[in-house]
Amino acid sequence: MNRLEKLFKTKQSGILSVYFTAGYPKPDDTVPVLCELEAHGVDLVEIGIPFSDPMADGPVIQESSTVSLAGGMSLERLFGQLQGIRERVSMPLILMGYLNPIMQYGVERFCRTCAETGIDGVIVPDLPFRDYLADYKPLGDRYGLKFIMLITPETSEERIRFIDEHTDGFIYMVSTASTTGTKERFGEDTLAYFDRINGMGLRNPRLIGFGISNRATFEAAQRHAAGVIVGSRFVKLLGSEPSPKEAAAALMRALRSE
Repeated sequence: MNRLEKLFKTKQSGILSVYFTAGYPKPDDTVPVLCELEAHGVDLVEIGIPFSDPMADGPVIQESSTVSLAGGMSLERLFGQLQGIRERVSMPLILMGYLNPIMQYGVERFCRTCAETGIDGVIVPDLPFRDYLADYKPLGDRYGLKFIMLITPETSEERIRFIDEHTDGFIYMVSTASTTGTKERFGEDTLAYFDRINGMGLRNPRLIGFGISNRATFEAAQRHAAGVIVGSRFVKLLGSEPSPKEAAAALMRALRSE
């Protein structure tokens, strides 16, 4: 059983997923960050593949990609860092990145290397759904890799149900139509969107991301889905705290006390 499937089978609510950019703030921080997140109780981690033009990301994650790339991070180097990672962490791991680096690496080679290094799923925000069905899903099925799709407040009910029918793992529920970033609290429109999707009876579990940065947004999102995804807040802490351990501890304090 895929580690993602096992997670959602054993834990139906309260899941915490954290995103960070590989190689940030230092080129060799990837594995230490993963180890610290698991040690602090994180259920699932999304490892960002740095890219020069991350169109769905806000300034914090954009800057982390710039720093990571300047430090020499690449997909090839990331896979090298992840060799043997399953001897150190057991939580599900997802790679999140844009099509360009994956296509340059080679799509089937990418999927095969993901399987070899213990990656459980992939999020590609700019992957057209038609291409996913025709080319990427068959490769994902071959290598035991889940391709996770995003929905937003603007996604039609018809498309949401189509995505739900043709994907596995979970659905990444984007809280707003804006880029990634932190928010103090969610507005009534966002909460109504959460309620609407919650009422659709989808078969896939959902994780809510974009804007989760404090206790208020964390708890609001947790009430409406299987769990939440925290990105920009943790990336910012990685850049300001002395070590990955202190950044992970600071994130937990922010989500539970602020």
